[in-house]
Amino acid sequence: MVDWNLAVATATRLVRPGPEVSRDEARAIVAELRRHAKESEEHVRAYTRMATDLQHDTPVLVVDRPGWVRANVAGFREILKPLLDKMQERRGSGAGPAVLGAVGGKVTGVELGMLLSFLSSRVLGQYETFAPATRDLPAAPDGGGRLLLVAPNIVHVERELDVDPHDFRLWVCLHEETHRTQFTAVPWLRDHLEGEIQSFLAETDVDPSTFLERVREAVQSLSGGRPDTEEDDGGRSLVELVQSPAQREILARLTAVMSLLEGHADYVMDGVGPAVVPTVGEIREKFKERRQKGASRLDLALRKLLGLDAKLRQYRDGERFVRAVVDQVGMDGFNRVWTSPNTLPTKAEIAKPADWVARVHNRTEGPAGGARDED
Repeated sequence: MVDWNLAVATATRLVRPGPEVSRDEARAIVAELRRHAKESEEHVRAYTRMATDLQHDTPVLVVDRPGWVRANVAGFREILKPLLDKMQERRGSGAGPAVLGAVGGKVTGVELGMLLSFLSSRVLGQYETFAPATRDLPAAPDGGGRLLLVAPNIVHVERELDVDPHDFRLWVCLHEETHRTQFTAVPWLRDHLEGEIQSFLAETDVDPSTFLERVREAVQSLSGGRPDTEEDDGGRSLVELVQSPAQREILARLTAVMSLLEGHADYVMDGVGPAVVPTVGEIREKFKERRQKGASRLDLALRKLLGLDAKLRQYRDGERFVRAVVDQVGMDGFNRVWTSPNTLPTKAEIAKPADWVARVHNRTEGPAGGARDED
């Protein structure tokens, strides 16, 4: 169904080179990112008051763009295996389907490689929740995630923004370390997220050729042949293009969880920042402007297609949710969000934090508009 090796080869061939640095500079950058990642652990745990299980710690890997591609292909292959196996069974057996499968797998592999080459220059860091170990990319001993820091992209952005590189690298590490803390301090979170994703994939019940054709049409718009994508199906993300009505409820829950995780990471990186990142104000302002500025019409269309615009909304809406809840009930009160899947906010509660506080803390508005605790 998908030629994964061809996807890696295609993305590696198409990936743009990173910024020019000498060998000594590269070594120094990698060493500094590793130091900052380690330093960030203490800052994040102290600020969030989330105790992590150090026995189940996850590795920190500083990678280049091809390394990020290989890691993500391994993750995709792992999480999509049940769906692709199901579709392969429906396709049937015999010489005809086998030939069509081989050809289709190569086409899909090339197109996935094109997509990953585009994304590989835009990701600064990533906590991989589902990360099988590979020859050059170890995972946690218990099969958990790993933290990736994409060195060329971090250097590219710090130069583009013209900010202090040492402060910017620590600032990025604070965000990514928050994600690692979320999953190591909340034991049920990874299994819950995986269960939601597998439920979403299990609802995919379309003919394999139709499914691949819909994905193929979406990825082909990367060529820029449909610039006015916001006015038709091409303006929707890949997930929206291939989902069924039955998947919308699951997707709403996933969106709420991702908004919480991304918003919490943004809140923490800015909360810790003033104490350890002297130029955090300048970095945040320039980075925010960069997020909002956009680029060419084609780039904006690609962001829409790949759901990157939705991810930017997750940062914004999730951060507002976290800030509003912490302002009302404090950090310990906010941390009740990690109690169980039942205390996670709904998509509606992300937009209305007071509703989450009312549900989880049994709070109502007092006569003068203040909160009254009914616990």
